[in-house]
Amino acid sequence: MPGPASFGSDDELMASEEEEEFGSDDQDSPEDSSDGEGDGNDSEEDESDTEEEQADGGDGGAEEEIEGDFDRLVKNIRSREDSSASAGLTKDWDFNIEEKDAEFRDDLREASGIGRRRKKGKGRQVGPALSQQVRSLIGDGNQAYVDNDLPEAIRIMQEVIRIEPRAASAWSVLAQCYTDMEQPQKALQLRIMAAHLRHDADEWDRLANQSREQGYNQQALYCYRKVYSLDPTNVDALWDRASLAKEIGDLKTARNAFLAILKRFPHDLTVLAELRPILIELSELSTCANLFQQAFVHYQKAYPSGRGMDVTSNTEIPGGGFGLMEVLVMADLFNTLGEHENAIDIIRKGCRWLQGRADQMYWDACDDDREYDLPEWPPRGGVGENSGVEPGRFPLDINARHRLAVARIKMGEIEEGKLHANAVLSQDVLDYAPLYVEIADAYFERELYADARPIYELLGSDAATSSLYVLLQTAACLRMLDELKEAAEVYEQVRIADPTHNEAKMKLAEIYELMNEPKKALELVYEVIDSRKKRPKEASASQPSESAPGSTSLFEEKAAKSKATKTPGRLTHAQLRELEAEKEKEVLRGYKIVKEQWAGMLAGEEEAVKTNPFRGMFPRSRPKQNNQNEVDEDRMASRLNLDLEQDTLSKKSAKDRAVDIFRGVSFNEWLRVIMQYCFLLTRRGQYEAADEILRHILVSNAYQARQRQDTIRIALIACAITAQRPNIVVEQARKLITVYQFNNEPQRILIAVLSSGLRPTDAFITSTLQKHLFREMKLADVAVRTPEVLRWNALNKRYAATGNVKSEPGDGADDDADDAEPVAPVDKDTKVLEIPTKHNPIIVAIYGQICIAAKSYQSAIFYLLHAYDYCPEDPMICLSLAIASIGRAMQRQSDNRHHLITQAMAFLSQYRKLRGHDSQSLGEVEYNFGRAFHQLGLYSHAVTHYERVLELAEKATPDENHFAREAAYNLSFIYVLTGAPPLAEALYRRWLSI
Repeated sequence: MPGPASFGSDDELMASEEEEEFGSDDQDSPEDSSDGEGDGNDSEEDESDTEEEQADGGDGGAEEEIEGDFDRLVKNIRSREDSSASAGLTKDWDFNIEEKDAEFRDDLREASGIGRRRKKGKGRQVGPALSQQVRSLIGDGNQAYVDNDLPEAIRIMQEVIRIEPRAASAWSVLAQCYTDMEQPQKALQLRIMAAHLRHDADEWDRLANQSREQGYNQQALYCYRKVYSLDPTNVDALWDRASLAKEIGDLKTARNAFLAILKRFPHDLTVLAELRPILIELSELSTCANLFQQAFVHYQKAYPSGRGMDVTSNTEIPGGGFGLMEVLVMADLFNTLGEHENAIDIIRKGCRWLQGRADQMYWDACDDDREYDLPEWPPRGGVGENSGVEPGRFPLDINARHRLAVARIKMGEIEEGKLHANAVLSQDVLDYAPLYVEIADAYFERELYADARPIYELLGSDAATSSLYVLLQTAACLRMLDELKEAAEVYEQVRIADPTHNEAKMKLAEIYELMNEPKKALELVYEVIDSRKKRPKEASASQPSESAPGSTSLFEEKAAKSKATKTPGRLTHAQLRELEAEKEKEVLRGYKIVKEQWAGMLAGEEEAVKTNPFRGMFPRSRPKQNNQNEVDEDRMASRLNLDLEQDTLSKKSAKDRAVDIFRGVSFNEWLRVIMQYCFLLTRRGQYEAADEILRHILVSNAYQARQRQDTIRIALIACAITAQRPNIVVEQARKLITVYQFNNEPQRILIAVLSSGLRPTDAFITSTLQKHLFREMKLADVAVRTPEVLRWNALNKRYAATGNVKSEPGDGADDDADDAEPVAPVDKDTKVLEIPTKHNPIIVAIYGQICIAAKSYQSAIFYLLHAYDYCPEDPMICLSLAIASIGRAMQRQSDNRHHLITQAMAFLSQYRKLRGHDSQSLGEVEYNFGRAFHQLGLYSHAVTHYERVLELAEKATPDENHFAREAAYNLSFIYVLTGAPPLAEALYRRWLSI
């Protein structure tokens, strides 16, 4: 009688109940993988119901379930009675427990209505009443066993089982016979059959241990499950089940078992430590984070002082056992999930609690981490709530500081993150190499390649800390910083260290392509393709075709057969020319259709705008190829072949002229079509796709001319305005300001493209823009005062200050890397920019307005007064100075309020004089005067000016912007506050109704 084929993987036992309590983010959890299983979700609900009944102490449902398993086994035996007699019980064990469990639950659900087990009374008789014939046969079988006639005893007991399968003694005697015949595997299987009839948890536990000793792991899991179903208080069985499942790699079963233990022993750190790697392996990070978060809250409440007694050693331990390691685990989980604010919060609160300072909750009001500043750090400045809080300078473990650094950098708070990162990077690299790598990866993720590069280079310089990953990241940083030659050298080192590393070869090929060395690139691509062709053969040679026929494993595992994909060979020159000709004809046909539909498309006709979803610049799927890497390799090989062919043809050509046409369409026409397509995508809510396309063509060799670069950037700004992405608007405006040094037009573009509102204001006062304009303002000032210290950089086509001009600390000079343009070839005809000879009020005024928006009124007054000195007849500067003066006067730090208000009124009067005397200008002036008096609380004066605005609006034409709605809105506030709601209602009806 051969061994059973399967007892099945029963990890569904506690899945529903535990996931309901703890949650699950596993995409392959049992409730989601019900394809082909019918009502798998209902089955799990039944299992959960059974667990609830067992947890209440009733074992009737468990016994009924076990007997149901037995009945199904016997049913399988009887269904094969027409097979040959010699077969006996040969295939009685060849069943799938999961399928049979599902069938049993279906039958049980039909009987009970809603799937819950019916509890049976305790103390009932085990097994059915046996007939006289069966009792006689059992006596004969026992006598044969006593007489040591084992074959006869086996024959008689098999006959008993055929007549009455529930005769437990028959199964036991049969198992003993096989034990005496030294066939322990068959004996174990028969004892398991008998155990289904006795409902003895201890016996199931012994059978589980025997199955585990014989290597029947799935069978052992099945037995442990029966132990727990009969005795829900037996946590040892759950632990053994979880440990075995973890040992054999059945992580879902281990997960469910550990969660069941955790439900009985909430927040147990030993269980959490075992469960954490399992949940991480199953990608259930949110579940793991929730469990640790709940444990953290529990231990905080249990040990508010941050210290607790260890029961085993009777000594005080940090956090009562929930120590720094658990806090770091939570921070890592939150950082991995992208919840960086939670990571920062848990580090700050957790370490504060462990240091016995849990009551110092005022640190939570600080946006930065001054609580854990190092003693050697300079004092911090502050804005708002942080201004009055001195740094705490409390100690912080270097590992916790590393988590803060990673979280701050990934959140975009670079300056704060760099403080912590530099503290970590000051440690010995040999001791903290993993922390170095993670900080460098955080910089790399935020595209701060200039900061990530030196860390990777430091790690790669020592054999103890270097690795292929570090070298690859170093090369990637060099490539993103346009240091292609150095990047190629690093990739060559990786290629020498690991000749089979195809990813490095492809990256190196891409760099050679950028360096205009297509032959080297093509050789590398062909190497990768050749290694790919050999890979399926080697894999199939090393793979066994089938499992050994004599294997005693409970599961017969067969390796999946893979079909080798055929890869196309190299194209000949004739084939390449023919392919290019076909592509050109196809493009010209499409472009002809585009021109025909162009007018209708601009007019907004639906027929002219056909829906064709954009799948990215590099589509991810091909109908005839499964592996994306293979697709990229073949595409690159074809592209390089075409490039080489075109180079050959161009060398043979007698005319040496610049190429401005691609497949029959000029580059300008291509750009026009692409930009219009991006505008359409943006209007349809697909801004990300439009932004991706424009950024790709921005780095294309065909569009490196300055005029085309500006056109693309203006298109990016237009799309960003439509999609309400002010941060992108500011980013592209900064690029234009960087390119056109000492030119006011890009600065006017910046002001013109930013609308009002909270998000545009946040983008306007961002620190990167402030530092950028501050540097430009300093250079403009240096150019006027001491032009001799400026040096012309022919590569960047900009003036830069020499070493004689010291940069102030904190001016963010390193941030220029974000605004750096790709280095273009030096043109001998490039004209050197003229150095300005007089001060420029525009950039100074813009910087002052940024300070106003950031509520730094004192700094705003300083810079705006400089702008006023440069251009005293500009009404906008006067108005800005008035706003800054009133804003400063309203702050509590002001010690000369009356002087500032008088100064504001003086500048407002000067603004009135300069603004003009037409109706629109008068309405604007009256509104601003009313707004100033309104802010000062002088409502009577404010009402006078607001009413003048409304009088002017009555006389104005509909085309003019007369500020009537703004004035009516503010005036209605005054009326409501002063007890005149009817007047406010009249304003609503006249001016504020649609």
